[in-house]
Amino acid sequence: MIHPTARLLVAIAGVAALGGVAGILVEPLWPLPLLLALLLLAAAGLDALLASRAVLAPGVQAPRGVEVGSEVAIDVAFAGGPPGRRAEVALGDLAGGGGAGGPLLELAATAAPVGGDGVARFAGRALRRGQVAMAGIDVRWQGPLGLAWRLAHVAQPAAIAITPALPAITGTGLGLDNREAAAGLRSQRDIGPGGEFEALADYQAGMERRRIDWKQSARHHRLLAREYRVERDNHVVLAFDCGRSMVEPIGALSRLDRAISAGLLTGFVSLKLGDRVSLIGFDAQVRQACALVAGPGGFAALKLAAAGLAYSGAETNFTLGLSTLAQSLQRRALIILFTDIVDPTAAELMLQSVGRLLKRHVLLCVVIRDDDLEQMAGAAPDTAEAMARAVIAAGLLRERRIVLSRLRSLGVEVLEAPWQALGPALAQRYLDTKARQLL
Repeated sequence: MIHPTARLLVAIAGVAALGGVAGILVEPLWPLPLLLALLLLAAAGLDALLASRAVLAPGVQAPRGVEVGSEVAIDVAFAGGPPGRRAEVALGDLAGGGGAGGPLLELAATAAPVGGDGVARFAGRALRRGQVAMAGIDVRWQGPLGLAWRLAHVAQPAAIAITPALPAITGTGLGLDNREAAAGLRSQRDIGPGGEFEALADYQAGMERRRIDWKQSARHHRLLAREYRVERDNHVVLAFDCGRSMVEPIGALSRLDRAISAGLLTGFVSLKLGDRVSLIGFDAQVRQACALVAGPGGFAALKLAAAGLAYSGAETNFTLGLSTLAQSLQRRALIILFTDIVDPTAAELMLQSVGRLLKRHVLLCVVIRDDDLEQMAGAAPDTAEAMARAVIAAGLLRERRIVLSRLRSLGVEVLEAPWQALGPALAQRYLDTKARQLL
């Protein structure tokens, strides 16, 4: 595609003005401006023809993943571009999986000139978690005379995963991991709460009495206690309800973002302790799934998968999501389900699906405590409107407590905590689950 530059438009306007003045002062000269305008158009056509001979091979250099609130730099570098000619680059539509709530990525400018080193630079900031996809770039450059722009669209797909801010997550996870670690530089065996027998040792004050081996104590005429090896290679599944109820904001972020931060903290601790972690997100359909990862190095893949959990306005299909999860698991696993209980009908369907999972797996249901709802239910009913709010809030809380009680009666581990303490509370519950040898 070709379009004129500002230089050509100014030249044509000047020729037209000159022609008007010449036609008034010297009548025989009126065809001269028309001839000059035709010459300018011919020069512009030649300029566009020369510009089309330039061979462009742009390449997009964008980070694969950034954290929320961090700076983002996108570079478009050219090879074989038009030397000495002005060129500009515009990024294509930055489509994101953020749904409602605004853009995921804010750029200072969507078009930038190509510098002397053949690079166009774009700077911005990541605003919210999600996946940003760029389909291509639009490039335009001038011919040697600067009279015509040559416009081209170049397909350069690129994707940027915006993940939750993780310094606090990893710092808290390291603290939980090292809480019971012994100090020193010598190598140690992983002795501690577990299900695999390691050795017999003399009973010491403070040990649990259930660890005493009475038969061996009677044989050796002293109290002996069993030592166990910490179990590793357990399977931990982070299952996120991405439906309509989880998009509701709590604080400055949505419930889903709060759940993802808590889940990543637990995943970080699990990987540090030698377990394997996978991730799944679903609403009306299964939207995101991450295969099992192991070791601290697998945390990068886990947080990239968490960035792909999109906000959704659809109702959650627990039957489809949990049955798909059950089919993908080949051995006993700890399933951590992040959800919110609002609709009694959806809760009833969840209870039916949960019952089938409990036959083979351990299920931990995580619910964020709604402090605003509790404040409305406990507020003094000074007006009729306040009374109506209190009655409705109390009814919602009662339905939630009924569902949580039914989950506990089925054998589901339930964690309900405020969003400020959700991450550490969940990581501690995971450690307690390992200590109780539920896996």
